[in-house]
Amino acid sequence: MSAVLPPASTAEPATRLDRWRDALLATPRGERLWRWLAPTLITVIAFVLRVVHVGDPHELVFDETYYVKDSWSQWLLGFPSTWPEGADERFNSGDTDFFSGVGSYVVHPPLGRIFIGAGMALFGADTATGWRIAGVVFGTATVLLVYVLARTLTGSIVFASVASGLLAIDGLSIVLSRVALLDIFLTFFVVLTLFFVARDRRASLERWAARGPARSAWGPVFWNRPWLLAAGAAAGAATAVKWSGLYVLAAVGVYVVVSDALARRRAGVAQWPADAVRQGAVSFVLLVPVAAVVYLASWSGWLFTDGGYGRHAVDASPATGFWAWVPLPLQNLWAYHQAMYGFHVGLATPHSYASPAWQWPLLVRPTSMYWHQDDFGVNGCQLPDGCTEAISSIGNPLLWWAGVAASVYLVVRFVIVRDGRYALVLTGLAATYVPWLLYPERTIFQFYTVAMAPFLVLALTFALRDVARGPASISRASGQAWVTVFLAACLLLSAFWYPVWTGLPVPYEFWRLHNWLPTWI
Repeated sequence: MSAVLPPASTAEPATRLDRWRDALLATPRGERLWRWLAPTLITVIAFVLRVVHVGDPHELVFDETYYVKDSWSQWLLGFPSTWPEGADERFNSGDTDFFSGVGSYVVHPPLGRIFIGAGMALFGADTATGWRIAGVVFGTATVLLVYVLARTLTGSIVFASVASGLLAIDGLSIVLSRVALLDIFLTFFVVLTLFFVARDRRASLERWAARGPARSAWGPVFWNRPWLLAAGAAAGAATAVKWSGLYVLAAVGVYVVVSDALARRRAGVAQWPADAVRQGAVSFVLLVPVAAVVYLASWSGWLFTDGGYGRHAVDASPATGFWAWVPLPLQNLWAYHQAMYGFHVGLATPHSYASPAWQWPLLVRPTSMYWHQDDFGVNGCQLPDGCTEAISSIGNPLLWWAGVAASVYLVVRFVIVRDGRYALVLTGLAATYVPWLLYPERTIFQFYTVAMAPFLVLALTFALRDVARGPASISRASGQAWVTVFLAACLLLSAFWYPVWTGLPVPYEFWRLHNWLPTWI
């Protein structure tokens, strides 16, 4: 069993933590208990941190001004509608059905707005809890999914608990689960994609182990890969939230082809490079078409209604040649996508909280989602020196800086030991970060890194596991002590930061204590 606290070496006496872990997990009954209790407890904690006072502040914060109103009109009409001037004030006051009915030009696919709209339909469009409850559900589910992914990779309850526990208390994940933006839905489907790929990898390894050494120059081509089909569907859903899901689809495609090629080489297939190309073509068929179907299905509301933006843009002058065979609604959808692509490529609007991707690992410029001050007695403020309310997208600084260092460490470890589990985590990190480095002039924000966070905590947990083993001249007991201190420090820092992640009223000087860098204001 691979764990943050690994089995004690026969050459070194068991530590107190070793004995504690063994007492909990050594018996079949204890393992069965914690197999269910650990993820349940962590998921409940994650949910509580995300849902308590999620309706405060009761006003549209940051880009909720776009996504909430668009989601509600899309839920009712099948497409986002334009709203008159001054819509935010009326919407905040509970007047939610005064949209024009004219299609609005939005630049992201519909799936994330569908989830936000569903929450509003269940809890009411006139309450901020309704706007944000879908994010709470998906953010909490992402924590549980990280547990399941970590358990799949390592088989360890302790490892999975540490990884998912770190994500449960990280500020970036908490904040993006408590505001009605799209990124938390993207994160969920990205992690789901990598989980399905991990299950496919494990099934493939078991299949090759059962077959034994290759008996010919060519290996078999495997079509029966349901986990790969599921990964394609999940990647399609990620893309249906934001187009950056395409990077994940491409990255896992490369991972699958390379891992299949290496499996054939290990099995002794003489023509393994060419054989991997054959299997790669099959993997493409299993992965990509289902992603395209899921993505197209997310546009059903726009396709089967008439009022969406650009819905009839090319009806008056339909295409000729090949495109003449394409139904007009799909021609219009393609024209709409061309306009969306042009917007994203040319987006360079100055913004005070914009942050290029090279700054993200350093936490140079977090996004202020909300900031407000009240004097004593105003709006219920009970603090003598007044109340400051803030929502900042900054993650737990210790967790993030250590996670970045751990990611570099994991790259080095992968080069040395070629562990496929490391490769999968690094694939998730690369797919959610590296592409943004190609757009240094675009208006982008640090909170996009919420999609990186699950893989960052996995990399960090792998590094903590190695520290707990007592590397180099550090004893096993010392390594475990350092890990314990680190985890305790992360927990304390999250408690310190929680009020300014969630908009709780605090003294102004307390808020100032969190501005460690001038750029954090």
